[in-house]
This record gives sequence, C-alpha cells and structure tokens, in this order.
Amino acid sequence: MKSQVSCVDEDDCESCRLAYCWWRTAAKFDECAKLKLDFPDVSILTPRLRLLRELERLALIAPEGLNELRHKLLGYRSGDFWVPTGGIKKEDMDIPPVSTILLVGFSGSGKSSLINLMYSILGRSGLIPFAQTSSGSRSNYTTMYMEEHNVLRSMRSGFCVYDSRGFDYVRTTEALGELSSWMIEGIHHNQLCFRYGDCTTMTDDVENIVTRSSSKFVQRRVNCVMVVANIAEIYNALKAGDFKPLEATRQLFCSPALRKSNENPLLILTHGDLLSTEERIDGRLKICECLDISETNGVYDIVCLTEYGFLVEESDPVSAYALTEAVYRALLISDRGHFPKKKFQDWALLILLWLVRFIGVCFAILADVCSKLGQKEKLKM
Repeated sequence: MKSQVSCVDEDDCESCRLAYCWWRTAAKFDECAKLKLDFPDVSILTPRLRLLRELERLALIAPEGLNELRHKLLGYRSGDFWVPTGGIKKEDMDIPPVSTILLVGFSGSGKSSLINLMYSILGRSGLIPFAQTSSGSRSNYTTMYMEEHNVLRSMRSGFCVYDSRGFDYVRTTEALGELSSWMIEGIHHNQLCFRYGDCTTMTDDVENIVTRSSSKFVQRRVNCVMVVANIAEIYNALKAGDFKPLEATRQLFCSPALRKSNENPLLILTHGDLLSTEERIDGRLKICECLDISETNGVYDIVCLTEYGFLVEESDPVSAYALTEAVYRALLISDRGHFPKKKFQDWALLILLWLVRFIGVCFAILADVCSKLGQKEKLKM
C-alpha cells in the first residue's frame, strides 16, 4: 500500500515538475542537458541554448535559494548593498531612507498582478490580493493613481514597490514624457496619473481626487525601474504582422530617463503561460533581440499564478525564485546608483549656472527686441 502511495506521489511530483519546468519539452533541450557534463564556451552557444541553460539555473537554485534571498530582503536596509567607490565614505552618500522600485508598462501587462505575487511570496500573504487588477473584471479597470506597496508587510522594510498606471501603445510620446517627469521629479503614494481624455471621466470625482492625492505623502526618488511586458500579447501581434506593441515596448525600455548607473532597467515578461513552449521561447528571443539586450541577464519570465488561485511556492517554485531574484537585483542596482551629497560649493555652482543661463536668455530677448525696433525704423525711413 505504501509503495502504491509513493508511486502516486512520485507521479504527481513529476507532473508538477513538468508544469513549472515547461522549457524541458522544447526542441534542443536534450542538447542543453548534455552541456551539464562539461564546461562549454558560452560565447559559441546559440541564443536558444543560452536561454535554456539560464532556465535550468533558476530551476537548480530555486528550492534552496528562495529562502536565502527572502531572508536577505527581510533584513535589507537602504544602502546595505552599497560598496565603496571613488574614495567617498558611505556617510557622504545621498542614500534615501527607503529604496524605491517602480513598475512601468502598458495597460494589461500585469503590473498589479505582479504586486500581488510579491505580497504572496515575500510577505507570506497567501492569496489575499492587495492591488486591484483588471483580470476577471467586466469593466476595463486601470490603475489611476500611483500606489506604494510594502510587499514585505514589515514596519522596518528598506524598500517599497510602486504600481503605476499602464500606458497606451498608440501614445508612446505621452508615455515617455510622463515617465521622464516621474524619474526627474519623483513620485508619491496616491499620485494622480492624469491622461488626455480623463477630464470627462473625473469631473464627478473631483472631491475624491483632492482627498486621495495629498501632498503630505513622502516624495520618493525612483532608484530602479522594472519594465513589465505582456509576452503573449506582443508575440501574437507579431504573428499577425503588427509590430506596434514590440516597437512601443522598445521605446519605453530604451528611454534615456530609465538609465540608472549606466544599467538597463529590468525586464519582466508575463502571461507566458498563454503561449506554447516554442512560442514562449521564440517570443523572448525576439523581444530581447529587438531591445538589444542579453536573453539571460536582467530578463525574467514570471507567471502570476495567484490570479488563478494557486500558491506560487508550491506550484511554481521557479517563478517564485525568479521574482525574488528580480527584486534582489533591483536593490543591487539601486544601491549602485546613489550619488554623493551636494555640498555648499555644488549648490553655489548650480546657482551660478542658472544665473548665467538667465542672463543669456535676457540678452537674447533684448537683442530680438532691438532688431525688431531697428527694422521698424528702416521701414519709416
């Protein structure tokens, strides 16, 4: 009887392992498995083999690595991952009290679902949703305000994650402008994300807008950005000959405003479970090629299983570890991007530069006025 039960359990475990190790049914996986026996030159491997090796790395580390990384994040304080560079001491660096990670992407990419997944994995909240999502709702719900989330659910958390309103594929110029203002001016909780065409929908909700978007919330400086992209939507559009979603994602990802410490933002691919194995791999390779980035470094394929009512740690430990590693990597980037505190000389130089620019503008206006007056005198003569 025990042997029969153990056989059933082994069969269930094997089927679960095939479910979350989806890439093992891909073509050329046997060739990738043979590479485990030696140390090949990675530079001569094809992009597909490098990707399969990266997915196998996540599957190998996930069982033990998840708790280790989660422990590091629980004890993290802003600036913990900073290392001395340039001969400047840590106390002379401008390190914020809380590191801020911003999620950006187009509507329906899964940013809010990713927030709920973070709560489930890092905050041990189970299946309780903390961010409202558009999945399963009949109305076209979209996040209208910036929302700050303490995904660790800890009073001593050293970082926070911001959920933002999704952009529109046909308004990339507007999206890049709004994104640039977030990176320059900073963001705060319940900050209204106002777009063209929102006037008619918000006229009846003015009182609520004024109440929610209070200026008393702390203004956060964005330290790292995660670009969330719907790989299923992009790939299906490519198959139909529509390159707009991919091109819009490229413009968003390659925006100069997102560059922190000469590093690319992190790329999170969602909804990969809606594609077949070959489509999922091919879609990731095409997206990374278009963005001109490595298919294995800083890119994560994550399925938000909490949307389907499954605990990720039990049903998909690879996605759970991948998300945790993405947050850990984001904090490494954040602590590498801190700048020295501005001293009196720095402020004096900045004021002097602005003064020189102001004087230059005044002289330009004066010259323009004088030229117009001179032209009028010539006409009178």
